[in-house]
Amino acid sequence: MATPPPTERRQFLGRLSLPERTYITNALRTETVGGVLLLVAAVVALVWANVWPHAYDSVLDWTVGPSAPLHLDLSLESWAKDGLLTIFFFVAGIELKREFVAGELRTPSAALLPVVAAVSGVALPAIVYAVVNSGSGGHPSGWAIPTATDIAFALGVLAVVGSHLPSALRAFLLTLAVVDDLIAILIIAVFYSSGIKFWALGLSLAGLVLFWFLHRRGVRGWYLYVPLAFVIWALMHESGVHATVAGVAMGLLLRCHTEGEEKHSPGEHIEHLVRPLSAGLAVPVFALFAAGVTISGPALGEVFTQAAPLGIMLGLLLGKTVGIFGGTWLTARLTRAELNPQLKWADLFAVSTLAGIGFTVSLLISELAFPDDPALADRAKAAVLVGSLLCAVIATVLLKLRNRHYRQLCEEEDRDDDGDGIPDVYQQHAG
Repeated sequence: MATPPPTERRQFLGRLSLPERTYITNALRTETVGGVLLLVAAVVALVWANVWPHAYDSVLDWTVGPSAPLHLDLSLESWAKDGLLTIFFFVAGIELKREFVAGELRTPSAALLPVVAAVSGVALPAIVYAVVNSGSGGHPSGWAIPTATDIAFALGVLAVVGSHLPSALRAFLLTLAVVDDLIAILIIAVFYSSGIKFWALGLSLAGLVLFWFLHRRGVRGWYLYVPLAFVIWALMHESGVHATVAGVAMGLLLRCHTEGEEKHSPGEHIEHLVRPLSAGLAVPVFALFAAGVTISGPALGEVFTQAAPLGIMLGLLLGKTVGIFGGTWLTARLTRAELNPQLKWADLFAVSTLAGIGFTVSLLISELAFPDDPALADRAKAAVLVGSLLCAVIATVLLKLRNRHYRQLCEEEDRDDDGDGIPDVYQQHAG
């Protein structure tokens, strides 16, 4: 009786297909620019809040918008938190839909590792926070603050320090962040929504159905969809469910597969148009209004001594790193997935540390977790900044140790000696 051939081990972090590599490169180029703007906005916010605190607070509290019929007389801070971040989550929704249709999540075997990494990278920081805050002086409601990964901030750090990353590692980081964003919006929708007004929620859902119907019927025109999207958002905001949920829902409703002779799906086309608005304006402006916390010796000391900020910092620094790396390593071992021989597990550990940068969504959840205690919310934000900074510094050191090797891999990926626009490595593979 013939012996069956051995099962081929699936390679983890292997070379991407050319279309996927092109998409990842274009998407991350925009996010990298946005990440640099995000860093600049955070620095400006810190300087503004510490040098001219009264001016900063007065701008945040400036109210704009009508009070009727849907109570949209909001402060600029609330417009940034509930309005601009909806654009961010809209792009996240399109990314997630595309990943399920054409990206790394389209097949269960390929999706397993990044999904497990994302789930582990959410669960362990929450556990670390809960353990630190389990005593009498703890604040358990902040458990979700250290669970988020900020892909724009991470890429901004890479751009500033000049560190290279091969496309496979960048794709893993992006896919991880996309799943992370989905989990974050589910957490916000389930745990940080209150006083639900079902009439407003029902009308918002009806608007989403209309949005889906028009899109599926091939109706086009931004002048139709933008007002409809605003109405859906306003009704979601009025309902008591966090308004950013509307952004994710609309992103998920877009068609992200091509039909007929289409070169790009509607979802990819809209993402290409909206991503610069999200990365270049929405997220940096939110950071400008959210990252302005008072920095002083006592305030920094509280980050390392009080339960809530300490739990946040340790959740980002230890929980994220160990959760992502440990979950990926164990899953790879159990599924017999083989790491790309050009990379090492130390590379994944460095990327896991980089994923501990939890800026945008962590700042948002800091405000949602402690709505009645602004001082505690500010300490939580300070802990997010400190934890993200520590992750950025450690990841930079780890990545710099391998940066020469990464540069060689990137040069090999990009080499196009015949000038036909297709990297030679793909033609060699095809041949």
